[in-house]
Amino acid sequence: MPETSVVPLAAEYFRGYTVVGLLAAAGVLFVAVAFTAGRLLRPAVPTPEKLLTYECGVDPVGEGWAHTQVRYYVYAFLYVIFAVDSIFLFPWATVFAADGYGATTLVEMFVFLGFLAVGLLYAYKKGVLTWA
Repeated sequence: MPETSVVPLAAEYFRGYTVVGLLAAAGVLFVAVAFTAGRLLRPAVPTPEKLLTYECGVDPVGEGWAHTQVRYYVYAFLYVIFAVDSIFLFPWATVFAADGYGATTLVEMFVFLGFLAVGLLYAYKKGVLTWA
């Protein structure tokens, strides 16, 4: 008796995955057909001008090395750190609203914000945040 009730449940379970698999196969097939059609329909006339490396339509002059100040990377790195950290605030806000988790999540968030504050203070003391 238990086997008859399990078999239809398993069939229903795998039917859901069959739909997902068919949609994935259709997506892969669509992309393959699009790339193949693009390759067959585009004109292929390579010239030396087309094979030349350029940036923004300007012919390259000199070496490929360019000097960039490191502080711009540091600002980008700090932005990424705080952007990712702010993403952690959204799940915290939803858990904080749940019953029975208020005090625990509040303490955890203050510990988390403390780590952020220590990192920001360290960056400030090192002079990373001065624009000069």
